[in-house]
Amino acid sequence: MRSRVKRVLVPLLVLLSGVTIVVLLDATKPKPDIAIEAPRPIRVHIQAAAVATNQLTVQTNGDVRATLRSDLVAQVAGRITEVSDEFVEGGRFLAGETLLRIEDTDYQAALNEAEARVAAAKVDLETAYADADVARQQLAGVDKPSPLALKKPQVTRAQLALEAAQSGLSLAKTNLERTKIALPYAGRLRSTSVDLGEYVGPGKVLASAFGTDRVEVRLPLTDNQLGALGVPIGYRAPSGEGLAVDLTAKVAGEQRLWTGRVERLDAAIDPETRVIYATAVVNKPYDLTEAPAQMPLAVGLFVEAAIAGRILTDTIAISSDGLRAGDRVFILDANGQLEIRAVEVIHSNTRETFLAGGIAEGEAVIISAIRNPIPGMALEPINAAPEAIVIASEPAVAD
Repeated sequence: MRSRVKRVLVPLLVLLSGVTIVVLLDATKPKPDIAIEAPRPIRVHIQAAAVATNQLTVQTNGDVRATLRSDLVAQVAGRITEVSDEFVEGGRFLAGETLLRIEDTDYQAALNEAEARVAAAKVDLETAYADADVARQQLAGVDKPSPLALKKPQVTRAQLALEAAQSGLSLAKTNLERTKIALPYAGRLRSTSVDLGEYVGPGKVLASAFGTDRVEVRLPLTDNQLGALGVPIGYRAPSGEGLAVDLTAKVAGEQRLWTGRVERLDAAIDPETRVIYATAVVNKPYDLTEAPAQMPLAVGLFVEAAIAGRILTDTIAISSDGLRAGDRVFILDANGQLEIRAVEVIHSNTRETFLAGGIAEGEAVIISAIRNPIPGMALEPINAAPEAIVIASEPAVAD
């Protein structure tokens, strides 16, 4: 039995010893050196920061509205006896020009009657004065004569009667004048609702009109656009001044241009849209001699507006692609490494960003994306030398 176990164990021990020797030899064998490659620099696109002076422009839009709008309303009753040739939709009129005339026979008669009453009241007053003078002479020797004896109540009554007659005369003149329907400004008729021979009463709307001396355009502004204008909420320009604005629209197949001024900003922000409105004004919008577009700036027209904003001087300009979240920029330093800096942004749009500080002219600003940026990470510019930012010759647009 022992000899049989010995015959089995001996070969196993020999085999195990051989395996152990092989493992030990492999473990102690010199290993070849493995080269550890350094991380390859990330390739980035860079652009040189530049000093720039530029004027900001705010682009917005709005509808043209009449500054003056009113209804022609009859103030006296009567039949329409006269209608102006301009009493049609789109008709033009001057300030004080009669557009309609209401039959004035009754009102002329009322005026004549009122004049007669005034004349009679004047005679009565003169008579009362004369009677009072006679009474005063007759009672010259009487101690403290009564007002009644001196005819004072009669004089007062005659004075009041004259005043009432004069008021009636004034009303008669006014009613006669009201038979001529006119407006105190020059303009155009938007609509008419009566015609020759029609009977109208007080309060009847005869037409709708608007003034043509000037029009307004309400222009919505975002907070960024408000900052680009450089004026406060509630701004009102001095008379004849204001921010220059160009208004454009396509009319009759052609692009038209009108110029005006922003005269005021609202004093409150719209709670629904969160914008504030500026009001631009254009004078003589229907006078073609004043309009370079050779087309009236018609009420109701939808226009695009470009408002001249503040001028930025000696600022640092970079591409807006180089501005990162939190007002930071990525810089490629002289050692080819990433540097992250905070900057002070004056204005930014989709194309350019203007800075008050944080970087210097000529520094290499990274304008391409970097995944997981870490300060000091190795970078390699795609372009050997930073490209110079091209500042647009036209004003920078505020979005």
